[in-house]
Amino acid sequence: QLQLVESGGGLVQAGGSLRLSCAASGRTLHVHGMGWFRQAPGKDREFVACTNWNGASTSYADYVKGRFSISRDHAKNTVYLEMNSLQPADTAVYYCAKSQSYGSTCYRAIGEYDAWGQGTQVTVSS
Repeated sequence: QLQLVESGGGLVQAGGSLRLSCAASGRTLHVHGMGWFRQAPGKDREFVACTNWNGASTSYADYVKGRFSISRDHAKNTVYLEMNSLQPADTAVYYCAKSQSYGSTCYRAIGEYDAWGQGTQVTVSS
């Protein structure tokens, strides 16, 4: 059974950087798109970034574009989210998720994802 485990969250000052990891076990992720989402207190879960199965196609939410970067390492069955120039508005629990699709693109809709990690907290202080 697939298990996704996020790590790398923490407390950082505004302008700082963090690198989140999402390690998969129990099943290979090689053919599936992967996504990162986040949820702040009192808000809905929102899309952050996604990548298709081989990393050739990525997509970012406007509010992280140019600051965040998604990548994946098939050998490690792991997906990463590099986060730079962090702002207090980026404070949230960050989740990785496996897409149901395995094509040349990736998807922003939460409904496209069928497996989720437990999340990792990112807190950005001003």
